[in-house]
Amino acid sequence: MGRREKATFAGGCFWCMVKPFDEQPGIIEVVSGYTGGNLDNPSYEQIKTGDTGHREAVEITFDPDVFSYDTLLELYWPQIDPTDDGGQFFDRGSQYRTAIFYHTEEQKLKAEKTKQEIEASGRFQKPVVTEILPAAPFYPAEEYHQKFYAKNPEKYKQEREESGREEFIRNNWKK
Repeated sequence: MGRREKATFAGGCFWCMVKPFDEQPGIIEVVSGYTGGNLDNPSYEQIKTGDTGHREAVEITFDPDVFSYDTLLELYWPQIDPTDDGGQFFDRGSQYRTAIFYHTEEQKLKAEKTKQEIEASGRFQKPVVTEILPAAPFYPAEEYHQKFYAKNPEKYKQEREESGREEFIRNNWKK
């Protein structure tokens, strides 16, 4: 067993954030959950109100010798609209805002560097608003939210299309 590190990313609906990471070599586990708020052990019913300060996020346990943090960042950014401060796609509210929660100073510096590169690229007309924040307590979501893409493949695909996520990715991130 190799080394283990954590990475935490908020990218809107956590259902859509698991699969891109889950199927990569060196990814040990991807857990859907809640972070960044002011309530211990929140439930989905509590966070969906937008009043707890939590964001839907994924916590990724990875082997950095197999799948680096840099590569995680390269995979994270094209999953989101980094210019949307009101949520992601048709999911609106503070609980759907994007953020990179860093666990180490090195992660912070790498996240800030990639954010600056995206801002400087001219890819987007609006400013990049994805926050880079210190990691906070992470609370796993209820079991029915875990690996949603595998449990409900048709609904997962429908969610990605109907939300506008797939179209945004095609139009803004695909080369």
